[in-house]
Amino acid sequence: MKFDNNNHSVFLLHYHLVLVVKYRRNVLNDAICQRLREIFEYIAPNYNVSVQQWNHDVDHIHVLFKAHPNTELSKFINAYKSASSRLIKKEYPELRKELWKEMFWSRSFCLLTTGGVTIDIIRNYIETQGERNEHKTQSV
Repeated sequence: MKFDNNNHSVFLLHYHLVLVVKYRRNVLNDAICQRLREIFEYIAPNYNVSVQQWNHDVDHIHVLFKAHPNTELSKFINAYKSASSRLIKKEYPELRKELWKEMFWSRSFCLLTTGGVTIDIIRNYIETQGERNEHKTQSV
């Protein structure tokens, strides 16, 4: 596993983002999704974010991305949603008839943290900290 770092920390922060089209309208195709990804990748470096995986269905997208600890995720997501909505409606005017009140994305989003191990493994690791030292001192 390769960690990221900056001057004062080492980290590996992965997130799974799901964005849904307003009223789950079936407007996403491969061309629109590719353009949405290009917009994401254009904005991402300004927030220390990088795309790891991208996919879509007809009414939502899934993005796996990495970020730095200082990234303000909600600001990044809102900046992306705003810019992508504006650009997609401009570049694909036929979408306007499918959308109500010009809104492209739903106001909400789903953002999940991801990791290399399960929560149960982390809990067990934390619970057992210091136990090895206790066994060593007891056996001496």
